[in-house]
Amino acid sequence: MSKTCPITISSWTLGDKCSFQERVSAAKAAGYEGLGLRAETYADALAEGLQDQDLLTILDQYDMRVTEVEYITQWADENRSYEQKYKEQVCFHMCDLFGVQHINCGLLETYPLDHTAQKLKELCRRAGKRLIALEPMPYSGVPTLAAAWEIVQASGCSNAGLLLDLWHWVRAQQPLDGRLLEKIPADRIVSLQIDDVLPRPYASSVLRDESMHDRLAPGTGCGRTADFVQMFRAKGVQPAVLGVEVISDALLQEGVPAAAQYTYACTRKVLEQAWPQLLEK
Repeated sequence: MSKTCPITISSWTLGDKCSFQERVSAAKAAGYEGLGLRAETYADALAEGLQDQDLLTILDQYDMRVTEVEYITQWADENRSYEQKYKEQVCFHMCDLFGVQHINCGLLETYPLDHTAQKLKELCRRAGKRLIALEPMPYSGVPTLAAAWEIVQASGCSNAGLLLDLWHWVRAQQPLDGRLLEKIPADRIVSLQIDDVLPRPYASSVLRDESMHDRLAPGTGCGRTADFVQMFRAKGVQPAVLGVEVISDALLQEGVPAAAQYTYACTRKVLEQAWPQLLEK
């Protein structure tokens, strides 16, 4: 298994209707090196009657690791709900349990820069030594790479960085020529996620619906997945993981094992062209 950048099937790619063992088994059989868990899918595993040691045992049986933890939201609210506070603590616990160093987070709500930066600073303090990877999404309060980097810089936190996803990148109409990365240190890009996009986007008012239901596998759409990957390779980025986040109702209708097999096969084709070193064990 790659120790530098495990090819990881993100939690949403396999949906939320499978058991923990089915998730691990499907990921392993497809060829993935790691899998992502959201706080919700971790809670689902506990609801099956499994305990932390059971999860570790299952992972060990399949020679697999959890390599991606997510997803902290609403962290900039002035009065956060107890649900969100607890979810954050669950993410911290998952990092410690599975040996993951970073947590993916996003922000749908829009606040002034100084407020958002201060709240990110507070989140980073609570996170301790863990890294917080902020993900820009075009329909969110952090719509672009530039907006995300401005917030990260303003927070002044060394454990704040960026998570960049091809689907969000393309739907934000950002170029793939590397210009936007010029002023961003490579080591502040914590992790990458790949997928692909339909030829025509949903309307802006329902763009999030496309993101949550109708993504394509890497290299099968119009998003130039290989160019996206090559851009970060040229930048010298060394991502903690390469996540494959294909949120697709149509793909999941084929079953969890099929979704894992298909997305890994597509990912491998892209990496053979764009960054073959990531496939080396």
